[in-house]
Amino acid sequence: MSRLNPGALSVADAARVLSRLGGKSVTEEMLRADIDAGAPTNANGTINLVHYAAWLVKEMAASGGGGGD
Repeated sequence: MSRLNPGALSVADAARVLSRLGGKSVTEEMLRADIDAGAPTNANGTINLVHYAAWLVKEMAASGGGGGD
């Protein structure tokens, strides 16, 4: 099994990792929609999970979201 680099994940790998860690399904389509909405990617199209998480927090704060379950 190859090790994943959280600083450079393909969209498919990022969806799998986020689904496993977050407890909710995250699809490639969801990530692509976020990328289209301005989520950061590396120059080669991969996703840095730290940068993506920071972008999500910023987006939730801007929309007043982030309430708990």
